[in-house]
Amino acid sequence: MKTLSLKIDDSIFGETESILSKMQQSRNRYINEAIAFYNRVQKRKLLEKKLKIESLIVKESSVKVLNEFENIDYAI
Repeated sequence: MKTLSLKIDDSIFGETESILSKMQQSRNRYINEAIAFYNRVQKRKLLEKKLKIESLIVKESSVKVLNEFENIDYAI
């Protein structure tokens, strides 16, 4: 484990302490879980951004392929 020193806004610290007193959970565990949760949220946002970019990249070629399929003369 790594030791970390950080500065927290007084209002956030007070709210956290209030919640922790009701949860009977250590501050360290609470902060670790909060960071883990936030990391998952940020990873999803990064993945969403990456998928949007990749979707735009393949969009043009997908439209070309669809147009080619529409122009195929199917013999019946």
